[in-house]
Amino acid sequence: MPRSLPFFMLAISLGFTGAAGAQTPAPQTSTPEQLVDALNGVFGKHPGARAVHAKGIVLEGTFTPGAQASSISKAPHLQSTAVPVTVRFSDFAGIPDIPDNHELASPRGFAIKFKLPDGSDSDIVAHSFNGFPSPNADDFHDLLVALGSSGANAAKPTPLDKYLATHPVAKAFLTAPKPAPESYGTLPYFGVNTFKFVNGAGKATYGRYQFQPVAGAHFLSNEEAAKKAADYLSTEIRARVAQGPVNFRLLLQLAAADDKLDDPSISWPDTRQTVELGTISITKAVQDSDAAQRQLLFLPNALPSGIEVQDPMIEARSAAYPVSYSRRQE
Repeated sequence: MPRSLPFFMLAISLGFTGAAGAQTPAPQTSTPEQLVDALNGVFGKHPGARAVHAKGIVLEGTFTPGAQASSISKAPHLQSTAVPVTVRFSDFAGIPDIPDNHELASPRGFAIKFKLPDGSDSDIVAHSFNGFPSPNADDFHDLLVALGSSGANAAKPTPLDKYLATHPVAKAFLTAPKPAPESYGTLPYFGVNTFKFVNGAGKATYGRYQFQPVAGAHFLSNEEAAKKAADYLSTEIRARVAQGPVNFRLLLQLAAADDKLDDPSISWPDTRQTVELGTISITKAVQDSDAAQRQLLFLPNALPSGIEVQDPMIEARSAAYPVSYSRRQE
């Protein structure tokens, strides 16, 4: 583990249909390469691995749209026909051999690739925390740099101390409880960025994705988690899906008039209306998951007609992911 990692562990254990008035954001100054470099500065460089969410497992299944989906968007996978999906569950850190019961393994990731009828793809990238530590890509870069330069030998106050003193949302994200799950299949996941959805009549709806496990949300106590094997989540999900489908309800949380559309660090209240877009049914694990996930690239801005980028961070994420992808092919 890189020298800066213990302080990051400490920070975590102290225990990303209405329209809001989004303002025009300032131009992003950090480059995709700088964002990936900053992630490597926190977690280290690991050949063949993602810069973040390095450890994962790939499975396959189908998405079946719900009765209300077509009223929200004209996107082809939100009409009346089920489409195949490839999904990847993952641990948080950019460390490919991190134990699943390690504090840095949360929040977990859930990425979905929809195979559309015309042969194209559409992706969603979510994680198991309803929020993000930073409002934009530049701020997130600054947080990563502060983390990477605040190792055990850093002078006090460290760069992270100074950063968190003026960024309460980031501090809340780092210190919020993130208990270990019973299963990847018993976690809610959240798409923290806002998209614009347009239906066949041209009506626009703004919202954020949520994935609710049909089996319910189930977590482990600290004592239970400590007894688990390093790869318990991948072992468990393989066994679970062998017994039957692992299902998630795909919901869209609708923005109210005063909700921020361009700031993923601000989670919307649970009282916001949700619309059920459909059901993701995961039916089998990919045999060679390591080879599959090395080749998989999920892009949040891979969108069909009927869904549009609203939050600028979507474009920033979609520019950084190919940089990480190309580096892990080297």
